[in-house]
Amino acid sequence: MSKRGLSAAAVAILASLSMSGNAMANEYESQLRGIFQEQLQSWLSSPLVIDAINKQNDDHAGLTDADIDSMDKQWRSQAKNGGGPLIDRVVQREASAYLSGKKKESGDLVTEVFIMDNKGLNVAVSDITSDYMQGDEAKWKKTYPQGAGQIFVDEVEFDDSSETFQSQVSATVVDPASGRAIGAVTFGINIDAL
Repeated sequence: MSKRGLSAAAVAILASLSMSGNAMANEYESQLRGIFQEQLQSWLSSPLVIDAINKQNDDHAGLTDADIDSMDKQWRSQAKNGGGPLIDRVVQREASAYLSGKKKESGDLVTEVFIMDNKGLNVAVSDITSDYMQGDEAKWKKTYPQGAGQIFVDEVEFDDSSETFQSQVSATVVDPASGRAIGAVTFGINIDAL
């Protein structure tokens, strides 16, 4: 895509990234936190989301690190091949359909959304992620293990798949019935839609 096809804000971000050579510090953090709290956080109270996380936490209680590594390798291989049993199981969940519908309702604002369990494994996704295990990444480490109320806003980066500048906003997911942290969520937010 040429710079001509990008908005003025996107061109400014691209210029900043080009000069620094790195992803830029997130000057949109305050605005993104507000969008999460005012518009997106309510998505997480759906019984479909809470039940899917709790069920997977129970199902995965006995997983070892070797099991998780194996599942992550399966997911990555299946993602390269356009699908497979593990990906299909996650994509076909009602919670994934719910997230896909909410993403669509957001217009151009949300580029992706995925929910993770208490081990950092995908529970539900709006779009297929490149890996299954998110637990070794900041999006999970800075949310779920830190407890309820945690929000982590990542740097602005260019996302090749959506051809947008986006920032990922991640947060701890809490079971409203118990008040306990049960997982995490990550929203890709299109900076150009702000």
